[in-house]
Amino acid sequence: MGQEQRKLNRRQWLIGMSVLGGVGLLELLGGPHRLGRRAAVAQVASPSQAIPFFGVHQPGITTPTPAEALVVSFDVTARSRQELRQLFQTLTERIQFLMAGGSLEVRDPKFPPSGSGILGSPFSPDGLTVTVGVGASLFDDRYGLTELRPKRLKPMPRFPNDRLDPTLVHGDLLLQFHANHAETNIHALRDIIKYLSGLVVLRWQMAGFQQPDQLPHPHQTSTRNLLGFKDGTANLDTQDQRLMNELVWVPPHTDEPAWTAGGTYEVVRVIRMFVEFWDRVALEEQEQIFGRTKDTGVPLGYRREEDEPNYARDPHGIQIPLDAHIRLANPRTRETAHSRILRQGFNYSRGFDKAGQLDMGLLFACYQRDLEQGFEAVQNRLNGEPLEEYIKPIGGGYFFVLPGVPAAGGYLGQGLLG
Repeated sequence: MGQEQRKLNRRQWLIGMSVLGGVGLLELLGGPHRLGRRAAVAQVASPSQAIPFFGVHQPGITTPTPAEALVVSFDVTARSRQELRQLFQTLTERIQFLMAGGSLEVRDPKFPPSGSGILGSPFSPDGLTVTVGVGASLFDDRYGLTELRPKRLKPMPRFPNDRLDPTLVHGDLLLQFHANHAETNIHALRDIIKYLSGLVVLRWQMAGFQQPDQLPHPHQTSTRNLLGFKDGTANLDTQDQRLMNELVWVPPHTDEPAWTAGGTYEVVRVIRMFVEFWDRVALEEQEQIFGRTKDTGVPLGYRREEDEPNYARDPHGIQIPLDAHIRLANPRTRETAHSRILRQGFNYSRGFDKAGQLDMGLLFACYQRDLEQGFEAVQNRLNGEPLEEYIKPIGGGYFFVLPGVPAAGGYLGQGLLG
């Protein structure tokens, strides 16, 4: 089916939906990006699994991604730089405690309990990680941090296919919770909100889920997105430290502020998928749009999922169309090698909208040491791709993930605020 025919089908679908739901549908439809996930090979989920907190980098980026995610954005209401330092010190203490698991403090019953109790006491770590990032808005004139802003940090712009919801974008502070069970993430979020009372207010949040990858091969995956395709086959190998240092982690001794070394830039995208429309598209067309077979994830014209397409041998797009998602996202040329990014992806489902359409899609995150060379380069290649007819970004933001805490006694953001 040609591109003009696909556009016609989309117009016919939208017209039909407007009869059912009115113009409010267009306001609620929530665009594009590489639908990838594979930070590392997943481990068998265990409630007793504890992820180490201390390290040069924060956990949750190269840590094997579990079944549940919760991404929460806050506006910071601390009244001074001293209170901001208190915020990060308290946040560090709570994250370290929650990731290790333990028992809640017993208090006088005439006062509120020390925790929500939704996991009981003692509670298990359950593979929890909490990753902390900061937005460009934190570096305004409130706390005297303007000169310390990461050089490449800025508000996320609006791309051509975006329909961003103002209540679902940006923020001063981003917390990303990963765990084996959703209750563990909720328990951690409520604990942190309790202890940061008066210092932050919620801006937006989104919960995600997935089937953790169980395949040991670095370029195969069992995880699928809600369009039914494998998600994360050609991701970066997080065990390749040279590659991670080249593409993901901010190194020391660059034009970046010294405190940023060991951190990384994160992009979060909430991507609405028009799944009812997609489910009525011919399988052949779906595979042409992605450039892979739907059941096995094998690149079109190849034999194995992990095979790397040789586009130089297919200059006219006979095997894999020139506008296929995988071909645009990673053309596999020397010139585009620096635009590779480390991707994570969780599915989300929020019921249905006022037009009676399923509200579901992808909670996407990616990491890189340079936003323009990484995500934005990939996104600009994807602008106008056929997949845009079936997806639309509705939220997210740009954030800088703080360096890790190397040892006990330190705190997140210490290089920035110390």
